[in-house]
Amino acid sequence: MCPVAANCRMVDLFLSREYNYHMNNIWNFGYNLALSLWVGGISIFTFIITPVIFRSFERDMAGKIVGELFPGYLMYNLALSVISFFLLITIRPLLAKSGFKLSLILVACAVIINLFVVFKLHPEIVKVKQEVHSFNASADESPARNKFRKLHAVSASLNLLLLADGITLLFISSMLKKQ
Repeated sequence: MCPVAANCRMVDLFLSREYNYHMNNIWNFGYNLALSLWVGGISIFTFIITPVIFRSFERDMAGKIVGELFPGYLMYNLALSVISFFLLITIRPLLAKSGFKLSLILVACAVIINLFVVFKLHPEIVKVKQEVHSFNASADESPARNKFRKLHAVSASLNLLLLADGITLLFISSMLKKQ
């Protein structure tokens, strides 16, 4: 068999619609997997892991434990949003035009939010948290404690926004495909 003929067959296969169809399905699976890990990760950390830690330990210790987990959790969310962005670009032909545009906006917003949280908000929270003597003292209304409370509220709100973003992206991926 001529090596050139074998190479031509590989090129024909690569350029074939069947190959593109299968590759698009693989990329689509990867995109949906990334979105599922995104939504699942936020859900588990927010609604299971963090509450269990705060029920199982006193407040300062629970805060330290969650504080140790947070950098990994935040990088996980950032990585999944970036991966989702690139996979979305790859599966563009599978989505209806409106579905792709909306998904692109939502994924881009998620990447921007995650970048803000990882590189701006979280470091600021860590800095302010070091100024708070204890979170056990309920009467502590120091400026640092109030600032921490506000930053934590922003962080929690953005976390829930990212969860809603991921759920919406999964919905779009399921419902707004080209016919």
